[in-house]
Amino acid sequence: MDTLTKNYNSGDFFDELIDAQGKPRTPAKQLLDYLESLPTEELEKRRLTAEATVQEMGISFTVYTEEGNIDRAWPFDIVPRTIDAKDWKITAEGLKQRLTALNRFIDDLYHEQRCIKDGIIPEHIIKDSKNFRPECVGVSPKYGVWAHICGTDLVRDEHGDFYVLEDNLRVPSGVSYMLENRAITKRVLPELFENDEILPVGSYTSDLFDTLAALSPCDIECPEIVVLTPGIYNSAYFEHAFLAQQMGVELLEGADLFVDEDDCVYMKTIYGPERVDVIYRRIDDLFLDPEAFHPDSVLGVPGLMRAWKAGNVALANAPGAGVADDKVVYAYVPDLIRYYLDEEPILKNVKTYLCDNEEDREYVLAHLDELVVKPANESGGYGMLVGPHSTKKEQQTFAELIKENPRNYIAQPTLKLSTAPTLIGKGSLEPRHLDLRPFILQSNETYVTTGGLTRVAMKKGSLVVNSSQGGGSKDTWIVDTKGA
Repeated sequence: MDTLTKNYNSGDFFDELIDAQGKPRTPAKQLLDYLESLPTEELEKRRLTAEATVQEMGISFTVYTEEGNIDRAWPFDIVPRTIDAKDWKITAEGLKQRLTALNRFIDDLYHEQRCIKDGIIPEHIIKDSKNFRPECVGVSPKYGVWAHICGTDLVRDEHGDFYVLEDNLRVPSGVSYMLENRAITKRVLPELFENDEILPVGSYTSDLFDTLAALSPCDIECPEIVVLTPGIYNSAYFEHAFLAQQMGVELLEGADLFVDEDDCVYMKTIYGPERVDVIYRRIDDLFLDPEAFHPDSVLGVPGLMRAWKAGNVALANAPGAGVADDKVVYAYVPDLIRYYLDEEPILKNVKTYLCDNEEDREYVLAHLDELVVKPANESGGYGMLVGPHSTKKEQQTFAELIKENPRNYIAQPTLKLSTAPTLIGKGSLEPRHLDLRPFILQSNETYVTTGGLTRVAMKKGSLVVNSSQGGGSKDTWIVDTKGA
């Protein structure tokens, strides 16, 4: 390595591709050797090809601003992130374990609440949860599964160990970008896919279809599955359309569906009403059914909750699953795994301070300049304080927010997030921090994606990876190194 990575230095961070001696890690060796063989002009040509491919394929996301919604091209870096398949196998087992326990927890909360009676989680945590839905009490979804699609955010520390940063159980997004990242990379670096060391990701949409089909309340060979979207102005609309198209199912808005007097759901077609069995809904709970939640919602379907409770339609994810999509509940997940599964957690949690605990709160208020402070139910990187990169005024503002509503805030140490080489300028690689969002599917079976969506903080030194906050993305390679 004497050109592209000659001066590459990730400091005291764990780098995914290059070790502390400047040598490629085993899963990255073929990739880095190949990149080194390319002239700078050719590397720049490949980067421009990636940009053109993003434009040609129409891969975009929406950012909400005060000036209005802005559609932006998907920010993509052509240097993939590599992970050893042996490491990933263990991680995938940990993800399965975690979602299994979370689904048992959700089901328990809407039935006997044994975890509260047995002192595993305090009652006030659930009582004050914004996402606990009393309307769901007593409902028993098929297989006891509430969260059928989960996006779990993982990070690696300075030792290369995976930690769970948070669980996304309401309407997790990003998997379409994982699949499109692979499609772009195959165009840009086709030579590297000539062997079978890079494990495929393409089965996700068929696995998703199988997961949804298994939820059908009717025992029929071909259940009617639809994707329910809020519409074209939603930030994840690209993904809604992509997944519907890939699964070969209808993409519908609330106005395209109705519930009849028998509490069955139908979609409107030019041939007349057609019964719907399974709805993959990408609408938040409170907008799902104006009869049950927000009465002024025009996004949902009146009577949909009645149909679901009657067992006439399956909803994925189920309403109420978001009770476990809470950064306060997150702190209790290791205990929930032990309680429901009688197993030790395979994946670690990040050390978490709960601001409604007096001792924790005092510590957080005294160390705001060192910690990352997050609201319990926000997503997309919004509403958080990154202490080391914050001003005194921002810290003062958060201190007041914490004092005003301590239940709504947690804090965590500022992790030394791992880095990966990212193409900056022409022929120059620099380390950038990243995370990983794999996706887990669960109904009668459990699937874990081969890798996931890698998000990259494109600004030097930044820890914020969300695309809505200026982050980018990379393809994620799970590499089988058994022959290396």
